[in-house]
Amino acid sequence: EAIAITLSYTVSLSLSLSLSSSLSLSFSFPLTVTQEILQKEGTLTNGFAVKVEKEPEREKQLREREPMAPRPRQDPDVEMKTLITTTRTGGAYIPPGRLRLMQQQVTDKSSKEYQRIAWEALKKSINGLINKVTASNIKAIIPELFGENLVRGRGLFCKSIMKAQAASMGFAPVYSALVAVINTKLPQLGELLITRLIVQFRKSYKRNDKATCLATTSFIAHLTNQYVAHELLALKILFLLLGQPTEDSIEIAVGFMKEVGSFLAQAASAANEGVFERLRNILHEGKIDKRTQYMIEVLFQIRKEKYKDNPPIASELDLVDGDDQITHTLELDEEDLDVMEGLNIFKYDPDYLENEEKYNGIKAEILGEEDSDESGSEGSEGDESDEEEDEENRQALQQKMEIQDRTNTNLVNLRKTIYLTIKSSLNFEECVHKLLMVTLEQGQQIELANMLIECCSQERTYEKFFGLVGERFSKLNREWAEAFQECFVTNYETIHRLESNPLRNVAKYFGHLMSTDAFSWNVLSAIHLNEEETTSSSRIFIKILFQDLVESIGLKKLAERVKDPRSAEWFAGLFPRDNPKNTRFAINFFTSIGLGSLTTELREHLKNAPKAIMAQNQDTSDSDSDSDSDSGSDSNSSSGSSTGSYSDSDSSSDSD
Repeated sequence: EAIAITLSYTVSLSLSLSLSSSLSLSFSFPLTVTQEILQKEGTLTNGFAVKVEKEPEREKQLREREPMAPRPRQDPDVEMKTLITTTRTGGAYIPPGRLRLMQQQVTDKSSKEYQRIAWEALKKSINGLINKVTASNIKAIIPELFGENLVRGRGLFCKSIMKAQAASMGFAPVYSALVAVINTKLPQLGELLITRLIVQFRKSYKRNDKATCLATTSFIAHLTNQYVAHELLALKILFLLLGQPTEDSIEIAVGFMKEVGSFLAQAASAANEGVFERLRNILHEGKIDKRTQYMIEVLFQIRKEKYKDNPPIASELDLVDGDDQITHTLELDEEDLDVMEGLNIFKYDPDYLENEEKYNGIKAEILGEEDSDESGSEGSEGDESDEEEDEENRQALQQKMEIQDRTNTNLVNLRKTIYLTIKSSLNFEECVHKLLMVTLEQGQQIELANMLIECCSQERTYEKFFGLVGERFSKLNREWAEAFQECFVTNYETIHRLESNPLRNVAKYFGHLMSTDAFSWNVLSAIHLNEEETTSSSRIFIKILFQDLVESIGLKKLAERVKDPRSAEWFAGLFPRDNPKNTRFAINFFTSIGLGSLTTELREHLKNAPKAIMAQNQDTSDSDSDSDSDSGSDSNSSSGSSTGSYSDSDSSSDSD
């Protein structure tokens, strides 16, 4: 039913015939027929299919070619030499697996080829770890970085981290935290990085390369926040950018201040105020476009909000204690800065193995590794028991030992915070509001009151701002009023330590509080106005205090207060009546300062003092005479009664 014909170059014809489903015949025979006849025959015969196959030309050429020799195994030393000679910098890409294989095949570890392979592996490892670091895994990346030879690869580390930070400026806080941790153990890395950043900023500033300047200043700002770079470097950069301001330099300075402003407000408040004053002047001059003006206004708003969205160090990146950090005091205008470009390229080290051993010792010291391993179950059990005993002893010692902080660090920080808050407030209401937000422990109200008085005393002239702040605090509750009363007594007792100008300011400060009834006048009971218990400073203090009271409430009202019998105890020391000498001294003092009208009752007392003394003496003499007469009459009556008794007894005896 179906016939298939296949024609090859041997011109043999194969014929297959199927007669039924169960019987089939196949046979072949040579056929010398031209190709056209077969094709014609295939077209004329129904059911025949003709297929002509030719031998490909490629197979014929392959048969004629000689057999290929097997590829020889490449020597890694030769391959590395080839890569070095055929590439411009020797930095051809080598897959990590192949690099490890090449490193294993080199037997001489002191050879130049092995050192080059190790250098390539070190560079790839440092780049990979820096590219992987984030805020969440930084604690895991740091031990891996210390596992690499950072002393040999410090140039590679600085180059890689600067490149990574410029590519992703949002990760600048993370990279700065990483550098801060490494700087505590290997400070030469931090110094080299800051040196390269300074030189890079200089070059980009001269070339007007805005993008590089932004990246460099951002990195320097976060390194300053981490105490790796000194704040003097940041201030010099700001003064350079704002010395001759342009649109680009102002934009760079504003971005720089957003990141480092919070740190400078605490570390260098005076210089920080100078920077903002310069920006305010630039804004008022109006020579910049609207976009730059808006950037400056946004910066002032950020400062007003206390950089709440731009903290110096995020909580998850605060990894280094302040005592452990090493700050490098490199300046912007130093001329002998060496960036050590030679550390970026490979150099043969004849003491390679020795230096590797030294770094292994440094790594073990940093990571806390131990060379000796525990062996045996008995040894491990013994160590565990020793550890338990040590832990118990440690707990017992901790219970016995009470650590006392006598450095007053918290107190100094509190006073610093109060001072900065006072100086950064525009009016007394804002100052009171900010100070109420400061967290104070029980009994620390006195520190705030003392800081207010000290700030007031340091001013050139008295400012009512401080008096209004103290008045508002004293009227809040009794604790604040008692704190200011205690400050009054303490300052009066130590008033001789102050010079004339601070003394005047302190006296006017307390005069304001007393005139507004911020606290009770019973504090005046601490003053004893006499020649023995006063000094020239204390008398000047009393003079300025009462003169300020007269200016505030008037002489008439002050006289009423002094003569009020309910407050007589408060003024007993100021207007003494115990001794005519002290009374005369007080009268002369108040008369000399123009307040003699306050001593009218004291004058009457002094005038009547002799009569009172004479009357007192007469009363005492009369009382003595009366007592003598009473004693005489008592003795006569007693003798008469005794005589009568005797007579009665005699009479009775006679009658008997």
